Amino acid sequence: MSNDALVMKVSTMAVLPILTAPDPILKSKAKRVEAVDERIRRLMADMLETMYKAPGIGLAAPQIGVLDRVVVMDIGKTEETREPIRMANPEIIWASDEDNTYEEGCLSVPEHYSNVVRPAEVKVRYLDEAGQHKELHADGLLATVVQHEMDHLDGILFIDHISSLKRNMILRKLLKAKKEAAES
Repeated sequence: MSNDALVMKVSTMAVLPILTAPDPILKSKAKRVEAVDERIRRLMADMLETMYKAPGIGLAAPQIGVLDRVVVMDIGKTEETREPIRMANPEIIWASDEDNTYEEGCLSVPEHYSNVVRPAEVKVRYLDEAGQHKELHADGLLATVVQHEMDHLDGILFIDHISSLKRNMILRKLLKAKKEAAES
């Protein structure tokens, strides 16, 4: 079955709620996917739909409350330039010594941004939506997005890479916003 046929088979997608910090699921470690089956392909499709709707450029399964090692991303700026990447069990097999700094944000840490230093280039091994072993060499923004999303699989948020003072300030604001939303 071709990749296009696999994608077409997952026809009706769902937009799922995205968890926000300090939800404890976001601090949990995701488990390896045994096989890329219909459930995982559906998960990937739903995650892409959710990510595009948010809008975002990456989403990890723990962000929607699913503790599977699955991430999706797409750094295309418009619908015409979309090139979605779907990964199960991604692992970094090489990282450059050179670093890049990007201002990162996160759908699970809404309206907060901070500079994060990460390797400028990475090579990632993963299973694609067809269950095929693939490798991706990423640099620039894509390298940052890959590392950011993979951090989610280990219960790490981008705010874990910044000072504890700034992180605690952001978490207090998010907690206050959650309480206010619950009261209204």
